[in-house]
Amino acid sequence: MNLEKCYLGIDVGSVSINLVFINKDHKVVDKLYVRTEGKPIPILKKAMEDISKRNDGNIKISGVGVTGSGRDLASVMVGADVVKNEITAHGVAVLTYYPDTSTVIEIGGQDSKIIIIRNGVVSDFAMNTVCAAGTGSFLDRQAARLNIPIEEFGQMALKSKSPVRIAGRCAVFAESDMVHKQQMGCPPEDIIRGLCEALVRNYLSNVGKGKEILPNIVFQGGVAANQGIRAAFEQALGYQVIVPEHYDVMGAIGVAILAQREAERKGSTSFRGIENMRQDFRARAFECNGCPNSCEIIEFIAGKTTLARWGDRCGKWAMKVEDKSQLRSLA
Repeated sequence: MNLEKCYLGIDVGSVSINLVFINKDHKVVDKLYVRTEGKPIPILKKAMEDISKRNDGNIKISGVGVTGSGRDLASVMVGADVVKNEITAHGVAVLTYYPDTSTVIEIGGQDSKIIIIRNGVVSDFAMNTVCAAGTGSFLDRQAARLNIPIEEFGQMALKSKSPVRIAGRCAVFAESDMVHKQQMGCPPEDIIRGLCEALVRNYLSNVGKGKEILPNIVFQGGVAANQGIRAAFEQALGYQVIVPEHYDVMGAIGVAILAQREAERKGSTSFRGIENMRQDFRARAFECNGCPNSCEIIEFIAGKTTLARWGDRCGKWAMKVEDKSQLRSLA
């Protein structure tokens, strides 16, 4: 049986893990979104098994790439061909599908980014990981407070005739202001539209501060599903905002494309195989007392074998098993 060659992209974030299979023509064959639930190791193991079962007998994994805040952990678990930061991954994905892009707006559950592209090259970027008022978690909390499903937020925002102004520079102040508007009897749709506009103002004044935002503008990340946020961006910027079909997994797509390039360059893949994901992975932390830095070292273990260590400043503890054949033999 001739199986279709596919490339796996894995984006391990603070809130979710995204997995994507793409074929050689960069078409998405399958994708999976799961919540990390604070347990990235078992959740990634289960997600890998689930998406593999769904495609068993149809595809051959010919390359793997990882990105996201948990990329180092994931790369050791799966045997990645490439490990890239989120800026690179998102940039590659958007330029593959929208080569004329000048600005990328990315808002996820816990952070947000802006990527400035000129002449097909990433020329500048900024990230916000401090203020929750500019992220998806802010909208989730307000949806829960209003007892409205987050899936309905965007549509309700578009029904607003007279949006209220919410103080959006701080999540705490925004919540207080929202409660005040509720007590004043403002309609829910006007409050929701006000929240959408507050998030956009926060994003533009923090993440987008000092950046030249030019069309074409592509909006991706989980929050891009919210039509109210998209409309608020278009109103604030005066430009059309494009939301890709696979807006929620663009980072995983980008790193899958990079994995394809690397696997084709090498003529092989470092992927350890699904069966090796079933072994006992665990991480432990300890403090090095070798100098006043007192570095916290994270050690990643499979069975009885240490696969990697991170966290030291001097290199004393740093190690990573580079022999991928040894990794494959650990199960």
